[in-house]
Amino acid sequence: MNDDVTAYIEKTKPWQAQVCTRLREMMHRTIPGVEEAFQYGKPHFLRDGRHSAVIHVARDKVSFMVFDAVGVEAVPGFLRPLGNGERKAVDIREGDEVGYDLLADILRRTGGAR
Repeated sequence: MNDDVTAYIEKTKPWQAQVCTRLREMMHRTIPGVEEAFQYGKPHFLRDGRHSAVIHVARDKVSFMVFDAVGVEAVPGFLRPLGNGERKAVDIREGDEVGYDLLADILRRTGGAR
């Protein structure tokens, strides 16, 4: 575990810290050998030096973005494409039901999990 990532999570609102902690745990369960890095002011998760996912906390949400997701379909109202679709993101707001199992499945289908 990266101390800078821990500090980032600890500085957030309690509900955001809970979501970030669950996302962090999910990353470690889903992608064996995933490494944490604090880059560009955000927690990044890498496998074999390649970005798999990033967490970004904003004032009213937590965004979770996965990389190498061209083959993963967007899910209206849940998972949105970014750029050319190589990245996909979910925005989580206070009180939202979070589909951690669905996110783990999405991660398994991305290049970062292989």
